[in-house]
Amino acid sequence: MATTNVTIRMDEELKKQAEELFADLGLNMTTAFTTFVKQAVREQRIPFIISREVPNQETIKAIEEIQMLKKDPNKKTYSSFSELLEEVKNVI
Repeated sequence: MATTNVTIRMDEELKKQAEELFADLGLNMTTAFTTFVKQAVREQRIPFIISREVPNQETIKAIEEIQMLKKDPNKKTYSSFSELLEEVKNVI
């Protein structure tokens, strides 16, 4: 079986992290990428789910807080941003 070279460009830090992970798994970068490509060809798809980033815990908590505030009938509301700023000035 003939082989060929493939050049891949990636972020230096990402490469370092990948090399450390693959080394822990007993692989080198070439073996890891070859395994990925063989699996993709075998399955005729990317062999994992590609999706948007999942929000971190801080963002999830902020979303939950907003949802709770929306449901609170006693929440304070403002008719303008200026009105909100006036109240903040009075509190400080």
